[in-house]
Amino acid sequence: MPEVNFVDPRRKARMLTLQCLFGMDLRDWSQEIPLEWLIEDDPIPTGTKEFAQGLIQGVQEGLAQLDSVIHKYAPAWPIDQLSVVDRNVLRIALFELMFRKDTPRKSAVNEAVELAKAFGSESSSRFVNGVLGSIMLDLESGELVVDQPVYEGS
Repeated sequence: MPEVNFVDPRRKARMLTLQCLFGMDLRDWSQEIPLEWLIEDDPIPTGTKEFAQGLIQGVQEGLAQLDSVIHKYAPAWPIDQLSVVDRNVLRIALFELMFRKDTPRKSAVNEAVELAKAFGSESSSRFVNGVLGSIMLDLESGELVVDQPVYEGS
């Protein structure tokens, strides 16, 4: 029997989100164009596309706040000195941790670590895990308070 390469729809959406944010970060693309280019030859289910679009839009709209939190938890690494992959993996996960109540926090961290392993450097996954672990603890203890509306779904 042939091997089936199933990728969880949300993981696929996060991978597409990372690719889009990577492109936008480097080339200042609009948010719609790169996602459409990425799925042109590999159509994805509507729910996956909507989840990716929500992540892209959420990260873009909350960029200043997300980057401020990243800076607070990784002060030795100014945001512009982080690799493009690391900073965008952190942005995606942080958006989910802070604003998406439909994503379990541990899942957001685990998915970010997997993205960092797949697309980042040898040390990316450890760095991402350390930063997000600290953020997650402070969110759970109330040390870090979210002052924006929470996204309900897609």
